[in-house]
Amino acid sequence: MDVVLTIAGSDSGGGAGIQADLKTFQELKTFGTSVITALTAQNTCGVQGIYPTTPEFVAQQMTSVFQDFNVKALKTGMLFSTEIIETVARILQQQTAHIIVDPVMIAKGGAALLQDDAVHALNTKLLPLATVLTPNIPEAEVISGVKIRNEQDIFNAAKRILQLGVKCVVMKGGHFEEADTATDTVFFENGSSFSMETKRINTKHTHGTGCTFSSAITAFLGRGFTLHESIVEAKKFVQLAIEHPLNIGHGHGPTNHFAYQELRGIYEVMVHETK
Repeated sequence: MDVVLTIAGSDSGGGAGIQADLKTFQELKTFGTSVITALTAQNTCGVQGIYPTTPEFVAQQMTSVFQDFNVKALKTGMLFSTEIIETVARILQQQTAHIIVDPVMIAKGGAALLQDDAVHALNTKLLPLATVLTPNIPEAEVISGVKIRNEQDIFNAAKRILQLGVKCVVMKGGHFEEADTATDTVFFENGSSFSMETKRINTKHTHGTGCTFSSAITAFLGRGFTLHESIVEAKKFVQLAIEHPLNIGHGHGPTNHFAYQELRGIYEVMVHETK
């Protein structure tokens, strides 16, 4: 059994964070372990409270997991503070697992999930260790310092991010275009890239999409898929989860983590390779 790990915050509403990660891991037939960085009072309507754990307890949880399990791949989500980021990075330096970083900064309802002074620690401590970074457009702007308005800006921002030491960056385009399709562009440290085009879904039920996408990449990498295969298959997973909503909650409802297995992973992602 392939063991994977999520290092993230808890979502009491179950749609994002640790809960979304573990649901994704389970659906993709991996054994999920977890390190909780913060507790949140949260539902589909917003975040009502955040209580971060101490860096010392984060370290204790990580040590406990790594002492007992052979973790093949792991992801980070909400890390909240400089101190937690530095703690996580220090311990991950000793690990050989694939590291997927979802730079969780803002909740769907607008609540800040990463302190402003923590961005420097993210860029200098954690990203040099990352196999994959999965920012949306606003997050990519903060990390790169590049204002993103067009495709050239996406390229420039990705180039700056790769210079931080990330091996691969998935620039998610959901915030970028107002068209019938949405395009994510994937850039690798060796200069190659490809894009993934999918139908844009008109829905408010998108709570936890970033968590779900990054945890799906983690699960596929943990199972031994190539990086390219893992990213494309994870896109299928999250796209099906969005297209077949559960329609629960009174706000931004969660995605449907059951959909990928129920529909046997059948979804056409238009992949465009570039040289």
